[in-house]
Amino acid sequence: MKDGESVAEVSSRIDQVVADFLAKGPTKAELERAQIGLIGEDVRALEKVGGFGGKAVTLAEGALYAGDPGFYKTRLQRIAGASINDVKTQSAQWLSRHHYQLEVTPFGEFTAAAGGIDRTGGLPGVDESPELDFPAIETATLSNGIEVVLANRATVPIVNISVMFDAGFAADRGLKLGSASLTLEMLDEGTKKRSALKIAEELESLGAQLNTGSNLDVSTVALNALKTELAGSVDILADVVRNPAFSATELERLRQQRLARIRQEESQPVSIALRQLPPILYGDDHAYGIPFTGSGTLQSVASISRDDLIAYHQSWLRPDNARIFVVGDSTMADIKPILEKAFGDWKATGAKAPEKAIDQVDLPKTGKIIIVDRPGSPQSLILAGHLAPATGAENNIAITTMNDILGGQFTARVNMNLREEKGWAYGAYTFMQDARGQRPFFVYAPVQTDKTALSMAELVVELKAITGDKPATEDELVMAVRNNVRSLPGQFETARDVLGAMLANARFGRALDYEESLKQRYEQLDLAAIEQAANQVLHPDQLVWMVIGDRAKIEDEIRALDLGEVIVQGGQN
Repeated sequence: MKDGESVAEVSSRIDQVVADFLAKGPTKAELERAQIGLIGEDVRALEKVGGFGGKAVTLAEGALYAGDPGFYKTRLQRIAGASINDVKTQSAQWLSRHHYQLEVTPFGEFTAAAGGIDRTGGLPGVDESPELDFPAIETATLSNGIEVVLANRATVPIVNISVMFDAGFAADRGLKLGSASLTLEMLDEGTKKRSALKIAEELESLGAQLNTGSNLDVSTVALNALKTELAGSVDILADVVRNPAFSATELERLRQQRLARIRQEESQPVSIALRQLPPILYGDDHAYGIPFTGSGTLQSVASISRDDLIAYHQSWLRPDNARIFVVGDSTMADIKPILEKAFGDWKATGAKAPEKAIDQVDLPKTGKIIIVDRPGSPQSLILAGHLAPATGAENNIAITTMNDILGGQFTARVNMNLREEKGWAYGAYTFMQDARGQRPFFVYAPVQTDKTALSMAELVVELKAITGDKPATEDELVMAVRNNVRSLPGQFETARDVLGAMLANARFGRALDYEESLKQRYEQLDLAAIEQAANQVLHPDQLVWMVIGDRAKIEDEIRALDLGEVIVQGGQN
């Protein structure tokens, strides 16, 4: 419950709703929405092997509770066959009884459980690495030129469709920042023939899920639909993509939410850095020289108008800038006519879609340190970065494996140093944010305030060591390769996982079945490739550091490191 609200008043209202339901029962529409929602939920869960609701759990529960591992079929039949009278009868039997009400006020006192587990045998051995079975890829073209890319994955009767546009946060450059993400958020808030509520009701009645979003390079509108309800679900998808209403009322509601989100970002250390570092790393004229949160600024979002959203939609979300990806229980023969009906007559108007200026940027000649002052902060956040090769680089596997060894995994050097050996940080890592152009390489470490400068010095030591007198070892390479190879099959367990991989491949200009080659690419790595990647990517003397913490306690020691020019920004308590 929200703070300050009355427990008694909420409890009374719940009792009223239950009493009304017992008296009247569900409406026909409510029953149908519940039926298809429950069936859709169960079917989606069965796509996974393990986990909550996966195949293994479902079979085990059937055996335990019903004496039949295949009981899930009976359950689905009962749900589909339930009538209004059935629900009303069961409600009267079970929901009209006296009940026990427990009010929980957090938090109680907890103690650790007793030990007794024998771990002396160590971890179980793994003798071989499994092969990854990535589905075959088919392509076709709609009559208006939109390419359709399909992977058949018929494990459950679910179809995933994503309409991808070459837009993303980078398309904000030259516009009001936040236009891309706000336009995508507005798509399902009403069309010319459906209100936001109507869209939600129809999706629920079809058992479908629809999501919109953007990353740095692309924007997507994604649909997850039951195979039996595919045509109706795609009709809503097409309506949302093609005919958004951009309601002024909905815009104002989302605007206030977005402004609150930006204020929150401006008060949180990680998002402060992600907002401020990219313009410094890329420059003001680069498409990536924007806050990487994609949310925009308070000034830009406050000024975005309905006309701005319409203009963005017309410029970027158009058929000649779109590709449609399909993964699930469907063939090209089945899906293409449905997509043709929904999108085939969609014509581009006006000039061609704009192009984003994703130019090559040189690294700075020297490093720089920006201290964001937060008086009284109990810790400092260290986030340092410089630009690295694009995600689509030919040796990307070597680059990411090198980063795994340096700081990309829990057992990597950086975390073992600052967390496990010295105890200065809860966790310290290095990572790269995906991008079609040059991507940022980041060093991340939230540390004790009194260990801020010492931690920065240790991070520099680790970066220089892997490119100098302490290169990656054979043991480190073997551990990183085994971890990545053996986790591959689990990464593409569901159709949504496969879809995500295909979208990434299209974004970075890779073969659409790139994942088929991953096991071989990892296993062909040698120490020479890792050393070359380290020398290519890591330039510790040219990092831009952003340190968010109590200036009075950290500034003098940071200046003494002589890592570059020091700039101080005022912060917030």
